[in-house]
Amino acid sequence: MSVRNSLLAVLTMGPAYGFQLHGELARRTGGRRSVNVGQIYGTLERLMTQGAVESAGTTADGLPLYGLTDTGRTEAVAWLHDTRSSSGDEWNDMLERVMIASSLPHIDLTVVLAGYRSAWQSRLAAQATEPDSGQDLLADAADAAQGRAALAWLTAVAGLAGEQGDGPPLHRELSVLRPRRGRRPSPAAASGPPR
Repeated sequence: MSVRNSLLAVLTMGPAYGFQLHGELARRTGGRRSVNVGQIYGTLERLMTQGAVESAGTTADGLPLYGLTDTGRTEAVAWLHDTRSSSGDEWNDMLERVMIASSLPHIDLTVVLAGYRSAWQSRLAAQATEPDSGQDLLADAADAAQGRAALAWLTAVAGLAGEQGDGPPLHRELSVLRPRRGRRPSPAAASGPPR
């Protein structure tokens, strides 16, 4: 999972604090990946340095809130609609992007699904070359099986999205449940930026 891009995508819902984002990633990906809370905070700090995330104040009990900049929002939406992945990561990237996109009410899931459907169909069509070895034949068979599975899963997602009233909702708002822990601002940070 791209923790960086997943955080940006969840932040399109509005400002959130680090431990809240940790829970949101777990819920929005069906618990498929475990991300260390420290990784969340480290990624948020890098995103602030890169100009994709900015301080959005604090919660009533002093937890720092993070919000998207215009750059961060643009990057998040672009990532949700992108279908490119590192070789070998196509399946997991698709699952996580589609699961996160399906949870965001302001993202048109049909566009995301159509992009992935087209990408997998293109991959299947590109396998028409003659294999050079038995291993190439096995790799092609595995890729074809994965492509057919991806297309079947995308069809199932489209069906679930179309039947919102029959099962658990796909769209989720940010959780309002407060954790018992979270990063508190340091005394230096609480007094404001240095002058």
